[in-house]
This record gives sequence, structure tokens and C-alpha cells, in this order.
Amino acid sequence: MNGENSSAHGDAQVSGGAAEDTDGGAGTGTQLKAEPRHATEQVTAGEVVSLRALGDRLLDEARAAHSGRAARTIVALPGLRTTLLALAAGRELAEHQAPGSAVIACLSGEATLATADREWRLREADAMAIPRERHRLLAEADTLALLTVRLD
Repeated sequence: MNGENSSAHGDAQVSGGAAEDTDGGAGTGTQLKAEPRHATEQVTAGEVVSLRALGDRLLDEARAAHSGRAARTIVALPGLRTTLLALAAGRELAEHQAPGSAVIACLSGEATLATADREWRLREADAMAIPRERHRLLAEADTLALLTVRLD
């Protein structure tokens, strides 16, 4: 994603998460929680990011941006990248070729993924593997999507 706001910054709320039954399986339900902090780059292993909080901020950014979109790479691992993408209603991510195998999950809103020959409507809680051909994404309503790409 080479558009506006596609850098990996932001101040997503993260924490170390909670681990239940950390007493070796004795079943006491003990929880250990790390203090929440603000992420300035991608989330690292063992950290949790609130997609809702970050998504709300990204949708606000997308509505205000000339391009109508905003994105943050939230996880970057060797060979794998997960990006939270916000598109304002009526805006699109222009036709492009994915750098590898990819899955898109619509977290909120409604969007159409289109290739030269076919279209798929994605609504809240829908997910699909993205075809390995040129495609574009059009937001029918303000849309928040989670994109995971295997980098070949």
C-alpha cells in the first residue's frame, strides 16, 4: 500500500495480554497483565492491539484525507504483514497487484473487491482470499478491513 497514511506509526493501545491458568494448570485462573502502553511501530510478539480503537482513529483519518484512506501495518513478521485499512465511503484502493497470497477481513462497513472479470461484496465479519490477479477495493460505506499478506 503506497498511499497516504500507509506508514506503520500511530498510537494504538497495546498490552502484554492476559494469560489465564499461569499456575501450571492448577486451575486457579490467575491472570498476569502487562501495563498498557502506546505502540509507535508495529505490535511485537506478546502484545495486543485494540483494532476497534485504532480502527476508529484510522476511519477519522480516512474521512479527512484527500485520498479517503488510512492504514497502519500492525504486525510485520518475516514473510508476513497484517495491515488495518480504513476507507471512507465512496473511496477506493486503486487497482494493484498483491505482493503475495492475501486474505482480507471486513471488520466494519461494506466494500466491493473487484478484478477485471468479477466482484465480491464484503460486509462486516466477511473474509476472503484475494485472487492472485490485479484487483481494487471500493468502499460502499465507511469500511475498516484487516489485510494479511504473505510476502513471497
